[in-house]
Amino acid sequence: MTPDDRALVDRFCDMMAAEAGASRNTLLAYRSDLASAVDAVGSLEKAGATELGRLGEAWAKLSASTVARRSAALRRFYGFLFDEGFRADDPSAALPRPRLQRPLPKVLDSEEVECMFAVVEERASSNEPLALRNLALLELLYGSGLRATELVSLPRRAVRAGQPFLMLRGKGEKERLVPVSERAAAAVQKWLPHADGGSSWLFPSGKSHLSRVRLFQLVRSMAALAGIAPDRVSPHVLRHAFATHLLAGGADLRVLQSLLGHADIATTQIYTHVDSARLVELVNSRHPLATDPR
Repeated sequence: MTPDDRALVDRFCDMMAAEAGASRNTLLAYRSDLASAVDAVGSLEKAGATELGRLGEAWAKLSASTVARRSAALRRFYGFLFDEGFRADDPSAALPRPRLQRPLPKVLDSEEVECMFAVVEERASSNEPLALRNLALLELLYGSGLRATELVSLPRRAVRAGQPFLMLRGKGEKERLVPVSERAAAAVQKWLPHADGGSSWLFPSGKSHLSRVRLFQLVRSMAALAGIAPDRVSPHVLRHAFATHLLAGGADLRVLQSLLGHADIATTQIYTHVDSARLVELVNSRHPLATDPR
């Protein structure tokens, strides 16, 4: 990437942070996606429709979702350059637009989640510090539907005795209230005495907090202990399980949207496809014609 390109990307990321409230992870993803186009188009600043049109062939072996994400990053970048007067045109119409079929999220059924809790609780009964930490992690992941980044970056005093919720700052720096079950609160209180007292994080690691990668590894190891294939489980799969099981229990979609921190209810609606059996049952039991004897 040329120095001029790098300067423009820096300006773009500054705008995304200031105006869109983009998180550090989002900004890193934008930088990575923009850098990935340089080999094919040369200078980002000077690339035109011809150069951007070559990306379809350059990215031919990538998945449709990856191509769509990279194209979206470039469209936003060139829109910024045009709006701010760094370019007189916006060549992003030439970018590839793959057709996406949104996959259904991976979920675990309630019995599998119970198996995970059974083995993690058994280990925690020894009061071994890391076993207590793992139980607290699992309780908050499944019990509150937290994102991985939200969970590992919780402040030390985020979960307080007698307070059935915590305040989170999620994607786009948006705040939301998240419920904390009595089980999760109890698990956190058992873990706290063993956490590094000099750290400001609930789940400290070194000079910072537990990383998302390490959380991913821990969740997979918990799944393996429960006899569940590790490649089926991740922190995000447990968040999906939280949402799906709540919906199956009768939760309102708008409430679920608020709990998950989704900006658009269309994102939350994916769970209605996962739990289609419940929707059929709902129509059959609640629709006025369902009990009509004719």
